[in-house]
Amino acid sequence: MIRPSVLLFALLISAPAVYRYVLDQLDVTALLIRFLVAVPVAAILLAALRFVTAGYGRTEEKPAATAVTPTPMARPEEASEPA
Repeated sequence: MIRPSVLLFALLISAPAVYRYVLDQLDVTALLIRFLVAVPVAAILLAALRFVTAGYGRTEEKPAATAVTPTPMARPEEASEPA
């Protein structure tokens, strides 16, 4: 099944051909051929865009944090032993 976004993007790609058809510079068969070529191109481009942006909305579950109990550090003068 072709997505509606693919058809709209294909119509956008072939818009210059539609404009030339309106101005009577292009034949109907040439217009349809350009649209039919634009459909797989649009499908590939949108599939690539979906593939690139697929992971942006997902959040992975992070492992639970480990509990840490703070211990006081020794002062430098207490750590050194007198000679």
